[in-house]
Amino acid sequence: MKRALVRYRKSAFGRYIARNQKYAPILFFMGGFIFDTLTLGRIDRVYDTLVLCSHLTLVTITLYLYNVVNEEKWEGTLIRRYSEYFPLAIQFFFGALSSAFVIYFFRSVSLSKTMFFFILLVLLLFANEFLKKKISNKYLQFSVYFFISFIFFAFMIPTLIREMNTFIFIISGLVSLGCTLALIMFIYGSSSGTRAEISLKKLIGLILSIYITINVFYYFNLIPPVPLAMDTGLVAHDVRKIDNEYIITYEKNPWYIFWRKHHTTFHRATGQRVYVFTSVFAPTDLKKPIFHRWQHYDPETETWQVTDDLGFEVAGGRDGGFRGYTYKSNLREGKWKVDVITEEELVLGVVDFVITNTSELPKSGMVKKIF
Repeated sequence: MKRALVRYRKSAFGRYIARNQKYAPILFFMGGFIFDTLTLGRIDRVYDTLVLCSHLTLVTITLYLYNVVNEEKWEGTLIRRYSEYFPLAIQFFFGALSSAFVIYFFRSVSLSKTMFFFILLVLLLFANEFLKKKISNKYLQFSVYFFISFIFFAFMIPTLIREMNTFIFIISGLVSLGCTLALIMFIYGSSSGTRAEISLKKLIGLILSIYITINVFYYFNLIPPVPLAMDTGLVAHDVRKIDNEYIITYEKNPWYIFWRKHHTTFHRATGQRVYVFTSVFAPTDLKKPIFHRWQHYDPETETWQVTDDLGFEVAGGRDGGFRGYTYKSNLREGKWKVDVITEEELVLGVVDFVITNTSELPKSGMVKKIF
């Protein structure tokens, strides 16, 4: 091992890395994010599960070694010799897990209040780049570790047991809290340096405050209901199911509005139905009731008025998501939106549109697409 390291340092590549060492963190960060983007896709795949479990296991081991390596019993060991690389390894695993969760959350988040939590996760992902000099701060280490482990278990437990609800979310949080506190206590009991550096009460109080904050976010529906994710949501003129395929007729957006499939102005002919079609990804064998909450904006009160909650059950496993639709007739003109929600009223996505009555449907911009 030592000879291989010497050869590496003397090689042209090793000398290049040594000269540009200050850029190593951002290269690790960018490489990990690109790798996750290209390889991760479904939380219920064996590959994704192994990658996430490996990252969390390795960052846990590295955190332990980093915090106890200065103890006398590690003197002269291989662990002590390469301990200078532990901060970079911790940063790498934090970045890898954060980027993976950003990828998964991106499928779930909508332009609604859940966007706030997604932005926090993105900020953590990019803030990781600037943590190298701060990673020795044990309060920061364990705070980031707990936040990431909470999200990990919130994804993984529902995926493994094929069930998700508020109780499962609470269990996920308690598992992550228990694991984090166990790690802290184990390190605290094994490292005199850690005992001298931190206040155990202060650290536990910080972890508990993060735990409470995440649960408050969940209570106010600010967290997307992972591992569910809305792949498609659009307002349509017609929906037909033929041979397990859905043929959707809708008004498309101009090409430069690439983030939304349907046009927000819905031209409605007299007596025409208004359809809302969605496809929702769920892990294999997970079944979950989903509701379309139809709401009309009342300009007089300046509030959204709920008109109907129309539901159907999602069955997981299909790559393109479980497809379903609801429809209504005789809708008034004006602003409408349909919240796609779980039975706990967690928001998967929002389909918004403006109904304009017309005597003749537009000929241009109308498309048919198979889902």
